[in-house]
Amino acid sequence: MIEMSNYMRKVLKEVPTLKVFDFSQYVSKIPGIIKFTIGEPDFDTPENVKAAAIKSIEHNRTHYAPQRGAAGLLQAISTTLAKKYDLHYDPATEILVTNGVTEGISSAITAVTNPGDVILVPTPTFSIYTPDVMIAGGTPIEVDTSKTGFKLTPALLQEYLDKYGERVKAVIFVNPSNPTGVAYSQAEMNDLAALIKGKPIFAICDEIYSELNYDGEYSSMAKVIPDQTILANGLSKSYAMTGWRIGYLCAPAKVTDLLFKVHAFAVTDIATFVQDAAEVALRDGDKATKEMDAQYVKRRDYMYQRLTAMGFKCTQPMGAFYIFAKIPPFLDQDDSKLIYQLANEAKVAVTAGSNFGKGGEGYLRFSYATSLDQIKEGMDRLARFCTEAQNK
Repeated sequence: MIEMSNYMRKVLKEVPTLKVFDFSQYVSKIPGIIKFTIGEPDFDTPENVKAAAIKSIEHNRTHYAPQRGAAGLLQAISTTLAKKYDLHYDPATEILVTNGVTEGISSAITAVTNPGDVILVPTPTFSIYTPDVMIAGGTPIEVDTSKTGFKLTPALLQEYLDKYGERVKAVIFVNPSNPTGVAYSQAEMNDLAALIKGKPIFAICDEIYSELNYDGEYSSMAKVIPDQTILANGLSKSYAMTGWRIGYLCAPAKVTDLLFKVHAFAVTDIATFVQDAAEVALRDGDKATKEMDAQYVKRRDYMYQRLTAMGFKCTQPMGAFYIFAKIPPFLDQDDSKLIYQLANEAKVAVTAGSNFGKGGEGYLRFSYATSLDQIKEGMDRLARFCTEAQNK
C-alpha cells in the first residue's frame, strides 16, 4: 500500500497545529477545570442580532450571497469604520466580507506572498500568521519583541528590513495584541509606517480587538499608509459572535480585487442570514459592546491584582482580554510543562507562552473572557498552588 500522505505538500509536515486549541480540548476532559485558555467571550450574542438572523431565515435569505458581501453589510462596515475610526473605504470596491478574520488573514497572506518572500511576524503573537506564510510558500521570520515591551520598535523593524532587504513583502501588525494585550499609540504606528512607506511592503493589520481597547486610542497603519495596508477585522470578539464566522478585509480597490480571487475560490460566499445579523450588530450594537467592555475591565483589573500578588510579573493589558504573565521563580520555568501541572493539580487551565512564538517562553497567557466568579475561584486555586510550591 502506498502511503499517499508522503506525496502531499512537504511543507505541511512542518506546519504545526493550533496548540492553543489542542490543549483546550485536553483540559476539557478534566472534571471541574476552570479554563482561562480560549479567547472566547462568555457572553451570548446580543438578542437583536440573533433576532435578525432568525428573521432573515424566515424570509428565506438562505441562498447564495454576493461573493464580495451583501450590500447592506458592506455599507454598514464602511459607515462603522468612518464613524468610529475615521477610516474611509468604498463599500463597493474596497471591502470584502470573509469567513472570520482567520480566513481573511489567510487570504491576505496568500494573495501577497510569492515563493521566497519574507513576511515579518512580531512575536509573541497568535499562532496563525507563521503557518499561513508557510502554507503560502513564503518565509515567515519571527521578530522577538520581548525585550522591547512586546512592541515592534522602529529600531527593531529597521534591523530586519536591513537584514532581509527586498525580500520583505509584508509586516504583520496585531493591535491590540493577542497574547499580551498591549496596544500601539498612533505616534508609534506613524514611526513604524515611516520605515516602509513608499516601499513595496504591505502592512497586514489584524484589528479584531479594536473594539476592546480600554485604555488607549484607536491606532492603525490604515491611518497613515492606507495604500499599503490590508486591514482585517470582524465581529467575533466585540459582539460575542465567534461561532458566526464573520469578518472583513479592507484595502485599496486594485488590491481588494486580487484578494477577492483568493477568497472567492476558497469560500464562495458567506451565509446571507449571517451577514444580515452582522449588519444589525454594526448598526445597533454599541450598547451591548460597551456593557461587555465594562465587564472585561473589571475582570482584567481583578485578575491583574491577584496574579501580581502571587508573584507573577504581568504586562499591563490595554486591550483584548488577555494577561501575559512571567512565571515566578518558584514555579517550573518550562511553560509547556507547567500548564499540564496546573491543569492536573490545581484544576486551572492556562496557555503556554511558547505557543505564541519567540519571546513567549517562560510566560503564561490568562484569558479573562470568562465570568468574574470563575476568575475568583480560579485565582484562589492558583494562589493555593503557588503557596504550596513556595513551601516545598
